Amino acid sequence: MKEEDSASPPVAEEEDDFGYRLFPDRNKKPQSFLARSFFTFHNRCQVMLRMTLETNPYAQLLLEAMKQSGCTVFNDRHFACEDCDGCVSGGFDSATSQIVLCQNNIRQQSHMNRVVTHELIHAFDHCRAHVDWFKNVKHLACSEIRAANLSGDCTLMNEIARFKFGLKGHHQTCVRDRAIRSILAVRKVSKETAQKAVDEVFDACFNDLEPFGRIPHSKADAKRAYRDFQNRDRYNANL
Repeated sequence: MKEEDSASPPVAEEEDDFGYRLFPDRNKKPQSFLARSFFTFHNRCQVMLRMTLETNPYAQLLLEAMKQSGCTVFNDRHFACEDCDGCVSGGFDSATSQIVLCQNNIRQQSHMNRVVTHELIHAFDHCRAHVDWFKNVKHLACSEIRAANLSGDCTLMNEIARFKFGLKGHHQTCVRDRAIRSILAVRKVSKETAQKAVDEVFDACFNDLEPFGRIPHSKADAKRAYRDFQNRDRYNANL
């Protein structure tokens, strides 16, 4: 599950390692705290992660929604800062229910915010639905569409930064393209297979806006969505 560079690592076999090649640290023994403390990338990753979880409305809404769904997220248990392949920024490892953050590739807080949000959407989908990440490419396509649509990956400013200036239907085009790229990054399937999977589920998954209730095109939108989500919970509690 890729964020541009974010992917979802999964279980290995000869023909298809399901993207684990992008996350070499997944197969290594954990380093001691003392050893990790000497690595600036790891420290910076932890600090930026903490900032995202405490201040970013996209992440805060998703964390609250997962808690409401019975899947409380714990910083130490469900996030791992690791070195990754040069092309990825993060991924969701469904086998361990962990979000991998690529400490060697995430350099800015805004990037961390986007990666954490993207991967939390995959984690939310994993929590609320019986997603077959490894054998059903349509399930993967649906979550990739939702992650690209709701995480801020395809905001106009991000697209301009990528030198993509199309306006008409720009958001939908960006979501579709990024979902296809994400599938191709972690599955050994043809481009035609990835495109077909995305096209077949696009309308339903693009219009599935849970838990945001709207497409958050900006941080202000995300804040409003977070307030609405909190008020919805309070309303439901009084029924």
